[in-house]
Amino acid sequence: MRLGLALGYWGRGPDPGHVALAQEAERLGYDSVWTAEAWGSDAFTPLTWIAARTSRIRLGTAVAQMAARSPVTTAMHALTLDHLSGGRMLLGLGLSGPQVVEGWYGRPFPRSPLTATREYVEVIRQVLRREGPVELAGRFHSHPYDGEDGTGLGKPLKPITHPLRADLPVLLGAEGPKNIAQTTRIADGWLPLYWSPLRTDVYEASLTGLREGFTIAPMARAKVCEDVAEGLLPVKAMLGFYIGGMGHSARNFHADLMARMGYEAEARHIQELFLAGRREEAVLAVPDAFADEISLVGPRARIAERLDLLRQGPVTDLLVLAPDPHTLRVLAELNS
Repeated sequence: MRLGLALGYWGRGPDPGHVALAQEAERLGYDSVWTAEAWGSDAFTPLTWIAARTSRIRLGTAVAQMAARSPVTTAMHALTLDHLSGGRMLLGLGLSGPQVVEGWYGRPFPRSPLTATREYVEVIRQVLRREGPVELAGRFHSHPYDGEDGTGLGKPLKPITHPLRADLPVLLGAEGPKNIAQTTRIADGWLPLYWSPLRTDVYEASLTGLREGFTIAPMARAKVCEDVAEGLLPVKAMLGFYIGGMGHSARNFHADLMARMGYEAEARHIQELFLAGRREEAVLAVPDAFADEISLVGPRARIAERLDLLRQGPVTDLLVLAPDPHTLRVLAELNS
């Protein structure tokens, strides 16, 4: 099982320690470093900054939001960074949810998310293969554009720049069972949001017949500490925000996932508290057991046991949100 460093997205501003943390992860033998985006900083620019200051570690987006860019624009970002980094790019993509897509990007959330995702990936594949002009008569993505409000003058084009790798890895952040099953067919890897080594059966039906080399890379917050309850507080804060606030009361993919993992009543209670403006209570309502299952928190020996559990399942890469070099170093030692 390879280790990756997940840096997430910026808060109020850039984290001055991110580059040094990525460099330390590279020195410790981590395989990859990953950036994200929500409605502030983008995923590609910080990754390019890190690429210029590292030499070996692979560079991933976990995730770049599909609504932020047309698929050819995303392909341009990926092939450009792949060239500049010497073939280190990993393209992780996600749909996001209706509140972000329509509220931030000002676009309709696709009524058929599976079709929209499939078309998006197909366009990117065509760009990277560069076997001919990009052409797709899709429901959500048409190349050339053929809508009634167009000029009708669109011309099929292929990229001027020759991609460094036609097989640049494309990974998807999917949550629903059908989305995960499709991911195993059309992508090179899957980026689970929550992964519990105690509940791998939650995903079992969607992961049948995996191709050799398929990547499964969940994200987990990690912290070497003596006080487990205190170490779990940042995990609970994150869960309170995602379960309670990253979606509508009637449509929240993160809450639905928590429910499928055996915590349905708790997920709905967190939503109710958060949407009522009682955010601190929402965070405290996150069960310690759930936060603990999906993270690596506690003394060294306890984390070693959790790593052993993860290795027994289908996980190929563990992307750790670890804000301190000591935790990175301990994980590297335990995983060697």
